[in-house]
Amino acid sequence: MFKTGKFAGPAFSAPFAALAILSALAVTPAFAEDKSVAVVNGVPIPQARVDMRVKMATAQGQVDSPELRKAIRDDMISLEVLAQEAKKAGLEKDPEVIQQTELARESVLVGAFAQDYAKNHPVTDAQLKQEYEKLKVNLGKSEYNVRHILVDTEDEAKAIIAQLGKKGKFEKIAEEKSKDAGSATKGGSLGWAVPSNFVPPFANAVLTLKKGTYTKEPVKSQFGWHIIKLDDVRDLKMPSYDELKPQILQRLQQQSIQEYIADLRSKAKIE
Repeated sequence: MFKTGKFAGPAFSAPFAALAILSALAVTPAFAEDKSVAVVNGVPIPQARVDMRVKMATAQGQVDSPELRKAIRDDMISLEVLAQEAKKAGLEKDPEVIQQTELARESVLVGAFAQDYAKNHPVTDAQLKQEYEKLKVNLGKSEYNVRHILVDTEDEAKAIIAQLGKKGKFEKIAEEKSKDAGSATKGGSLGWAVPSNFVPPFANAVLTLKKGTYTKEPVKSQFGWHIIKLDDVRDLKMPSYDELKPQILQRLQQQSIQEYIADLRSKAKIE
């Protein structure tokens, strides 16, 4: 019954799987002429490749240090040893490996394009502040502590409402009959939320309730039939503009490039 809208970035890690993607990419002549950090069975590992990995790590919050560089160098050596063995086994000619390599190459190109697009199409402060004001309006001024019981049919929901009318305990019935496993174990509690976090039928029903009451008619959504109870209401403490600015920036950048992709697709000849 929820809408999603969270932003998260991946933490940096250096597993062989990630390194394998990097190794699959063709080495450019510029790399070949670069200073090497190591030579493995006659094959040089360019300094530029290690620097790229360091840049990726620091972008994810790690500190550029001799220890980090040594760890990356050791990983690159291990990677080169394994890559050489893979080539000896003829795996670089395997059709599936070839396709994975091409997909990795395209992913790197698309990532570079996205970064370049964001750089050349910056989001202005005015746009960020306008989006923040829109968010304030959408969130409203209150948040609600809500419970619900979710069942498959309207008849089941009506039977539960009748049971509640006979002094049935909402939390106990939720534990026994709600098919929302995540909230059933908590007596149907969904915790504190703003109405815009819910799908429209659910949100509209919440707004009609007074503290301590539940819906007297079943509420239908794409998930099934709900009986909703409002435990409490409080003023919403809206995060400041500075606190939300990074998330808003990311959202607007994503929207911008998605619109550009849609435009490119509309102009592309696709057969």
